[in-house]
Amino acid sequence: MADGLALDVRLTSRGGRDAIEGQANDALCRLLAHELGLAPRQVEITAGEGTRIKRLRIAGDPRMLEATLDRLTKGSA
Repeated sequence: MADGLALDVRLTSRGGRDAIEGQANDALCRLLAHELGLAPRQVEITAGEGTRIKRLRIAGDPRMLEATLDRLTKGSA
């Protein structure tokens, strides 16, 4: 995308209730925003709010975001 990235992730929350799922969704967006140095509003779930597989839209410079995600994932391997 010209103004950001789409990212598919698998999220496993602590339980199956909607309240827990909602908290896990919020925590995922806050965590990614923090790790990418973005405002929380720049990360949003666009699909899969009630499922484990989620599609996120991350607003920002796609090249910078891709490079940062690459560094983060290689650092955890």
